[in-house]
Amino acid sequence: MATPQPLHDRAIADLRFIRDTMERAGSFTAVPGWGMVAVGLTALLAAVLAARQPGPLPWMLVWVAEAVVAIAIAGWAMVRKARAGHTPLWSGPARRFGLAFLPPLVAGGLLTVALYFSAQPRFIPGVWTLLYGTAVMTGGALSVRVVPLMGLAFVAIGAAALFGPAAWGNGCLAAGFGGLHVVFGLVIARRYGG
Repeated sequence: MATPQPLHDRAIADLRFIRDTMERAGSFTAVPGWGMVAVGLTALLAAVLAARQPGPLPWMLVWVAEAVVAIAIAGWAMVRKARAGHTPLWSGPARRFGLAFLPPLVAGGLLTVALYFSAQPRFIPGVWTLLYGTAVMTGGALSVRVVPLMGLAFVAIGAAALFGPAAWGNGCLAAGFGGLHVVFGLVIARRYGG
């Protein structure tokens, strides 16, 4: 017959389990740091390609193609990190993250069409980085602490793109979608497990 585990040890184990469960229930932890680094590197490449385009439409198509590539990379990396951490990807925190993250992106897509067809494409880089930053801040409020900070940095770059000269647009996209993703991706990968 096995000796029973002391009450003190069982209580500590139960408290650890409860604390771990509460943390997982309250925050979305599958933000993929290495995936963000990959997204940042592809965005830097897109910035170089976009800068060589002859007009606003080909320039915008390069960035839209980059968005599709980034979504694929981020989605794959998020699924991979969630599986590695035994975190259900459709859990309550993940759903709340998505519900907070998506509306600013949809607004950005609609504003992109409106700005392009109203002959105001110079504002598109500012709108993209500003609304992406808003999405990261709102979704990031349900994630690890560094994510909303990254969103705030995107908002600052978006403001610079909106109110700065039109020539800053592509550089602001490179700084935000390229530079910020790489820097914050490395921080998340090192501190929060990949």
